[in-house]
Amino acid sequence: MAINQAEETSPSTSRNDQWVIDIGNPLYIHPSDSPGMTLVPVPFNGIGYRSWRRSVLRALSVKNKLGFTNGESRRPSPDSPQFRQWERCDNMVTSWILNSLAKEISDSVEYVNDSVDLWRELKDHYDQTNGAKLYQIQKEINDLAQGSLDITTYYTRMKRLWEELNTLSIKSQCSCN
Repeated sequence: MAINQAEETSPSTSRNDQWVIDIGNPLYIHPSDSPGMTLVPVPFNGIGYRSWRRSVLRALSVKNKLGFTNGESRRPSPDSPQFRQWERCDNMVTSWILNSLAKEISDSVEYVNDSVDLWRELKDHYDQTNGAKLYQIQKEINDLAQGSLDITTYYTRMKRLWEELNTLSIKSQCSCN
């Protein structure tokens, strides 16, 4: 757990022999958190990366652990009093992400150094925008017909396809000068 002095000196100091637990600190680990937890109900199996990614980021945000995937929560020096707590939190986040992957994918990234490297490795491998994917989504939008679907199901499918297309289109735009 991250324990902070009311004056924010460090996570392992006390003030007048009174420990203050700062639950807003990213280094705080809730008693119910465990390395065996899964963040999302369906493990990522190589299909639907962006949807899976969004769900994982949402779950990590709730746990105040996004900084471990985007690099904001930097590894302190090994002689820092916060090093062990940071390492525990990073190992926890890494475990959660690995538990949210299908076995084959998990096995391929098991030996990464930390959660930011794991997140980067998954992004580099699965977050690819290509013309074939754009074409596939555009074709699905063109081919989608209400037919026997109720209006809510039809709308939900159409909305998901448009949002996915929009995400891919934004990512594939060149930002060169």
